[in-house]
Amino acid sequence: MNYELTPHLILSQLALEQYGLSVIKSLYDEEGTADGVLKKLGKSFPEEEQRAKEEIAWCERNNVRILTISDADYPDRLRQCNDAPMVLFTRGKVDLNAPHIISMVGTRKSTLYGHDCINTIVKDLASLCPDIIIVSGLAYGIDICSHRAALANGLPTIGVVAHGQDTLYPSVHRKDANKMCLGNGGVVTEFFHGTRSLAPYFLQRNRIIAGMSDALIVVESASHGGGLFTARLAQDYHREVFAIPGSILSPASEGTNNLIRDNKATLITSAQDILNLMQWHSTADISKARQQGIERQIFPDLTPDELKVVDCLKQSGDLQANLIAMQTDIPIGTLNALLFSLEMKGAIKPLSGNTYHLL
Repeated sequence: MNYELTPHLILSQLALEQYGLSVIKSLYDEEGTADGVLKKLGKSFPEEEQRAKEEIAWCERNNVRILTISDADYPDRLRQCNDAPMVLFTRGKVDLNAPHIISMVGTRKSTLYGHDCINTIVKDLASLCPDIIIVSGLAYGIDICSHRAALANGLPTIGVVAHGQDTLYPSVHRKDANKMCLGNGGVVTEFFHGTRSLAPYFLQRNRIIAGMSDALIVVESASHGGGLFTARLAQDYHREVFAIPGSILSPASEGTNNLIRDNKATLITSAQDILNLMQWHSTADISKARQQGIERQIFPDLTPDELKVVDCLKQSGDLQANLIAMQTDIPIGTLNALLFSLEMKGAIKPLSGNTYHLL
């Protein structure tokens, strides 16, 4: 944590929440630089500055970690979103820049069918891609089922909540949240302690669920609901959106079926579908490639698209996969296959946060 910048960035988030973006813009017009804005915030909002200092002290006393948007451990995927929060408060041993992160969302009035789908897919993901992290919102229904399936299969899981770290809603999920924090997962929020969950905050937190992951899976959703809102956000962030089909007679599957019908989500029925569509490779694929010594080729023959990726990394340095896709104009699904091939050829090395380094 950058202690010099943290109070200013917390203060910036407070100012945005209470006064809106126009305040930050007006200060920027006066000062001309981001540093100038940060320094002037304290003078302009003394009460909010005191609140920021109190938040830091509270977090230190309660083992809550503060991540600012300038910190290396802040989620890189979320940082690329234009509405990313400037500050996150986290509990647990959570790695927000793991190589593979998916979000699972859906209705709070989930059915046994939805639970069975989650349990089967998460179990298979744990076998095929054991470094994957499951993200959801710790709410009733699909959310808590996703977290519990991850815990049951030894996968880290992250809950993004719509309130401060001094409470938990719903409180009946506190035992699950504690298990998540004791493992390699945790609880994440952008809200200050003392903030209670209000309806608008749930929609606000959904952008974090969508933005910090590689892909979003809508398991069950009625014709209108928070899961569909999160799917729209994921599309805006250029994330892959998947949906599990359900019975045309089930209200709980009406929204997911509509997403598939309207080409706003790709139909999936298994964990292998996710790996295939994301061009992620199972541990068996990687072991086989390594046994064949593909990664040890000193002067591998590169395809034109592979050369395009290499040239991009030469010019820009380490980059997240989403940014490579944007700069090379290569679809993310195709790019993931190219990145795997380049890794096996010994040309690149994956770093945390789905970032790649040219060797």
